[in-house]
Amino acid sequence: MEETGEIVQTKLNKNIFRMKTRVLSLLYFLTGILFIILENNSSALTQFIFKALIIPWLIIILILNVKPLMNRLNLLVIAGLLFSWAGDMVLQFTFIPGLILFLMTHVMYLTVFIITPGKNVIFTKRSYLLIIVLIYGALLVYLLYGDLGDMRLPVLVYAIIILAMLAAAINRLEKVNRPSYWLVLAGAILFVISDSAIAINKFSWDFNYSSVVIMLTYIAAQYLITIGFLKQYPLKQIPEII
Repeated sequence: MEETGEIVQTKLNKNIFRMKTRVLSLLYFLTGILFIILENNSSALTQFIFKALIIPWLIIILILNVKPLMNRLNLLVIAGLLFSWAGDMVLQFTFIPGLILFLMTHVMYLTVFIITPGKNVIFTKRSYLLIIVLIYGALLVYLLYGDLGDMRLPVLVYAIIILAMLAAAINRLEKVNRPSYWLVLAGAILFVISDSAIAINKFSWDFNYSSVVIMLTYIAAQYLITIGFLKQYPLKQIPEII
């Protein structure tokens, strides 16, 4: 009877965690959507507050679901989210410092994907998967290069790092389970799209609804990377998220 009681308590705890995570996920997306709605229709202070509230929901989700918290991979992902949070706020006022903070986000994610235990297939039998990443990077640099001016070096460095992050996400193929792999890869792709849209909008072509495209892809990217990272752990270790 004691063992049965423990099983019931474990299931109850998992259900509570699931409910909390789903509520936090809803709050995350609601906050992001509210920021998008208010971005061009409210004061700078209101925009700043709502943007500053987006990423903390993901940090809370991560802290609630990882065990132990003081694990190298867990801490690196949290660091990546913290750099993103800081970057969100700084970009409201100035570009270069915000760019540096997001560069650090990608360095954190890149490191997590590379040091996750398992085979590094992208450097051996799956090296052909790099071709698409390299072609995309070359086309993006070609499109932007003539318009970058003094920003050429910083943007090129940023492009190399974010594409390396995407390559590292692809490299997780034989390191993690399929749900984790595809969620993180989708998030990494959306992050590249979001940052590409920022660069194109700022330097080459100010297109319609650019802020909506940038924020929607960014919000989805961060969520998918976070949830995908959690999915790489055994189900007995964390509750089912989605």
